[in-house]
Amino acid sequence: MASLKVAGTVRVPGDKSISHRSLILASLADGESRIRGILDADDIRSTASVLRSLGAKIPPLSDDMRVVGVGLRGLTSPRQPVNCGNSGTTARLMAGVVAAHPFSATFEGDASLSRRPMTRVAEPLTYMGAQFDFERGDGLPMTVHGVDLRSIDWDTGASSAQVKSAILLAGLVSGVEVRVTEKARSRDHTERMLRAMGVDVENDGSQVCLRPARRLAPLDIQVPADPSSAAFFVALASLASEGELTLTKVGLNPTRTGFLEAMKRMGAVIEESAAARKGEESTATLRVRPTALHGIRITEQEVPALIDELPLIACVAAGAGVDLEITGAAELRVKESDRINAVVQNLRAVGARAEELPDGLRISGPRRELSGTVDPRGDHRIAMAFGVLSAASGNRINILNPECVAVSYPGFWEDLRRVAA
Repeated sequence: MASLKVAGTVRVPGDKSISHRSLILASLADGESRIRGILDADDIRSTASVLRSLGAKIPPLSDDMRVVGVGLRGLTSPRQPVNCGNSGTTARLMAGVVAAHPFSATFEGDASLSRRPMTRVAEPLTYMGAQFDFERGDGLPMTVHGVDLRSIDWDTGASSAQVKSAILLAGLVSGVEVRVTEKARSRDHTERMLRAMGVDVENDGSQVCLRPARRLAPLDIQVPADPSSAAFFVALASLASEGELTLTKVGLNPTRTGFLEAMKRMGAVIEESAAARKGEESTATLRVRPTALHGIRITEQEVPALIDELPLIACVAAGAGVDLEITGAAELRVKESDRINAVVQNLRAVGARAEELPDGLRISGPRRELSGTVDPRGDHRIAMAFGVLSAASGNRINILNPECVAVSYPGFWEDLRRVAA
């Protein structure tokens, strides 16, 4: 295999999950919120656009922006359908917000988003009293008819931060108590941010309870660097032959560190320093050096904490030539693409040994020469995962439609070229 030297420091963009929620919660607050370090990418622009169409005063995205909220029930009926672009977070979280307002809104999206299931949020919100109309199947276009909602105690039967957040936001706006139980605890940014804004939200393991709030205090937040974006450079440095990479101010929310823990189990050398805490979220600087990796198994309980990084860890295993088995990850089939099928088919296309499982995948060693063309199917995380594998393999992998990374990390290819010598 080709040798790769890495060097330099990367400050990856702001956390995508927190950026979405910052705009939504700032819009619902009383008074002026301040958001620093927001991710300026297509998905966040979709949330900003939807909020503007509902009457929120969202300025152009910038590194230090202020949003004057309209209050918990201050949004207004849109004049036309709202477009969520490629963003499932926008569609599902805003469905929860609209369901609690006295008007209707039709949600649209691009071809990829329109294929993604929305029943998972429609079911609990319908139980709370809202009505949903679907033009075809259970994807977009979707019309939400909002009402005064009633309280709910909902078991998701899975682990989905988007479903949980939609219910919490619906309860917040309607002023009713809601309780959500998950199979395993999903990312908890919504709960943390609501607590920082004065709402009584209690986490008890895999259960969260929100009690009625009269108002939402303004938000003052420094968005940490996205751990899902930092993961690509942790992987790159681990697969390199020599050098070191430094990643600054990376968010280390405990519901988001599954990838780092999995990489350490594989033998990765990851040092944390400059730990800090701003409000409810903690950050640290990561230093990563090349090392010999070994195979691991990832099971259902681990999946929620690294769901977005599973395509990447598959590419790491293929690049290192080690065995990997992932199970309990059926959720990957309903992401921006069927990520299980997309990863396996593209790994096979470049010469890796990969097998598709109903709820996961299996990678088999030993290390092989990898080259060929990859079709990420418009999925940003697939494109970036294979970008890392390409750099580690001597750039013999051609990636179609590389610009699809703009939904979460517009400067990815530039940062990758800068640190991979």
